[in-house]
Amino acid sequence: MAEKLPSHYAFADLDRDPRWIQSYWEQGYVILTGVFSAAELAPIAARFDRWYAEGMRHPGTFRHQNKVIWLELDESVGKVVRGMQWPSYEDEVLDAVRTDARMQRILQPLIGGDVKQIINQLHWKTPGSKITWGLHRDVRSRTPREAFRELATSYVQTGLAVERHWAGNGAMKILPGSNRQGRMDLADHGGKRTDTGEAGWQAAGVNLDAMVDVAMAPGDLALWGPFTLHGGGLNTTPDSFRRLYINGYVKAA
Repeated sequence: MAEKLPSHYAFADLDRDPRWIQSYWEQGYVILTGVFSAAELAPIAARFDRWYAEGMRHPGTFRHQNKVIWLELDESVGKVVRGMQWPSYEDEVLDAVRTDARMQRILQPLIGGDVKQIINQLHWKTPGSKITWGLHRDVRSRTPREAFRELATSYVQTGLAVERHWAGNGAMKILPGSNRQGRMDLADHGGKRTDTGEAGWQAAGVNLDAMVDVAMAPGDLALWGPFTLHGGGLNTTPDSFRRLYINGYVKAA
């Protein structure tokens, strides 16, 4: 029986331990530890807080061109900012992260050096909120299909942990190996935004027994593919916001 590959690899050891590349392709995800330092995270966290406060100034979801701040009314805690799209248009701190040389170094062995970015998002999990991102595959948003050729090997999603991520504060969940099950043209079984979607996918015949929490320390970076089944848990803590900075890249060709 083949040895199970680890899910976590130290960023400092990437060149010495290329198994992280194999883990990504075989499991559909991998976690690189220690990519950003505590000192580097401090201004990133401050920008997250600034954008959350900006969102709370609006009565509902706010859009200006491609910049969007998603707001929801949560039955437990009231109005919350769920996420934001393309803050980097006007935020130099967050813009610097998405173009950082470390990101390029990570992407190079997976999809090459000639890339474009199609996702730039901030995600929050407010303590006590029932709002989440139900289980899904990112392929559902890559339309029209003909515009995304060879998607499985040309697209990488990254998520930077601004603080510790664990099951208690709603860390992302991933089903290892689900990337190798193909497109799986199932409907979106996530249900409402207060539904983690697990029951719906199980009813559709997907075995979730091997699903894992994407546990990360501050500064760790998760990578996953467009066919990897993933979604958020619920933040049941009294005071721990869960902030995740997502950047998605594709081969330019």
